[in-house]
Amino acid sequence: MTQAEIKLCSLLLQEHFGEIVEKIGTYLIRTGIQPLRMIVNDTGLLLDQVKKALCVLIQHNLVTYQLQKRGFVEYEAQCKRILRILRYPRYIYTAKTLYNDTGELIVEELLLNGKMTMSAVVRKVADRLTETMEDGKTMDYADVSNTFVRLADTHFVQRCPLVPEIPESPDAPPPPAPTLVINEKDMYVVPRLNLVGKGKRRRSCDEEDNGEHKAKKQKQDGESSEPPPDDGIYWQVNIDRFHQHFRDQGIVSAVANRMDQTSSEIVRTMLRMSEVTTSSGAPYTQPLSSNEIFRSLPAGYNIVKQVLDQYLTLLADDPLEFVGKSGDSGGGMYTVNLHKALASLATATLESIVEERFGSRCARIFRLLLRKKHLEQKQVEDFAMIPAKEAKDMLYKMLSENFVSLQEIPKTPDHAPSRTFYLYTVNIPSSARMLLHRCYKSVANLMERRQYETKENKRLLEKSQRVEAILASMQATGAEDTQLQEIEEMITAPERQQLETLKRNVNKIDASENQVDETIFVLESFIESTVRRP
Repeated sequence: MTQAEIKLCSLLLQEHFGEIVEKIGTYLIRTGIQPLRMIVNDTGLLLDQVKKALCVLIQHNLVTYQLQKRGFVEYEAQCKRILRILRYPRYIYTAKTLYNDTGELIVEELLLNGKMTMSAVVRKVADRLTETMEDGKTMDYADVSNTFVRLADTHFVQRCPLVPEIPESPDAPPPPAPTLVINEKDMYVVPRLNLVGKGKRRRSCDEEDNGEHKAKKQKQDGESSEPPPDDGIYWQVNIDRFHQHFRDQGIVSAVANRMDQTSSEIVRTMLRMSEVTTSSGAPYTQPLSSNEIFRSLPAGYNIVKQVLDQYLTLLADDPLEFVGKSGDSGGGMYTVNLHKALASLATATLESIVEERFGSRCARIFRLLLRKKHLEQKQVEDFAMIPAKEAKDMLYKMLSENFVSLQEIPKTPDHAPSRTFYLYTVNIPSSARMLLHRCYKSVANLMERRQYETKENKRLLEKSQRVEAILASMQATGAEDTQLQEIEEMITAPERQQLETLKRNVNKIDASENQVDETIFVLESFIESTVRRP
């Protein structure tokens, strides 16, 4: 756990949950597994505050607990899960792309609340969608429920583990911490709910005054009503499934850039066919026959079987080996080699960074080392066709930045320099880890810069929000244009210009965070695949 990761986790917790949760989260990251008593003593916070903060962290899967043999409960921070907060906007945008606004709001609500029942999500999303609709139009619960079912069918949302139903004996005391279990078969089974109703709009002030008695009566009726049929069945976002989707999109894009659109569509079809059957950590997809792939191609692609076979052969013979042939039955069995695909994506990222940072000549040397594996300095000069002095400077520059490593092979046991080969090589996993560390550092710096920009202009932002609130209330009451103009003029031209500059800077920082996170995802996926590989 590097200092850059700890700092980034701390900033993410503070931004999303506040100072108390951040203090406890950072303490658990730094110290490891701790019992409640130690957390209270070392943080100096009140017991009630610590308990509430731990509840928040457990609700959002950022902290796990386990019962020790001696009978007390220990808590552990999930650092990797905390870093995923950075990717929340990307999860939400993906849900919007695949399942429109309804899918976007379902995923957003689950990420904001950590865990929710399906009925609560459906009602909340229907209300939010109704708010954005024209007067007289409402969102039906059934439509939201159908989108939720589709998300569960494609494994983007999953059930949370439950407390098993064990008959309690009156004499035995309850355990200090419940043991949560889930049957894998039930993880994506949606309970049958008959949710009838439509989204509701927020009531205006006048409506609230006029219908106060009615609202109280409805509230009393609501309190006495029985719990929903899915009470106790909670759902959460399946982050691994989203990562699988991002990985597949990256592979398809890489094939399109290397070959053509038809090849990428064939690979997309193969990945789509195996997205639910292949686990997120598998090195290969499930083998698919040529006939199955042909039947599953999109209707718009009028490719004859013979042309498809030619494309598959071309993909299998490609040096990158994204697609491999695993048998000849069914017209040929093909798989997508996910590990090699991730390695190619990570290598391309490294090449791009070397080119941007050191120039095209350094990138030429870097690619040469990737291809030839080990080279002496003289060989690098000859193969890259770069003068000796320049090649030496470039190699040392990349060596000092840890993009290139030096391997010594002595001829004699005394390691005398005159009798030792010095070979330059690229250790891709090591370079990827170094770059990943720098990416974490970059995101932390960007977040600190955004906080500084916002803090510096705090007074102006508050003034702008007050003016916008006044304008909104006056427009609702039907104020004249001259009155509205007077209110708008409360913010002077220089202040308006300052606000525009701030908005532009913050948007630029947000975009930079998302771009760095895309690089983080590629590097993390590659490193995880190398760790899992036997």
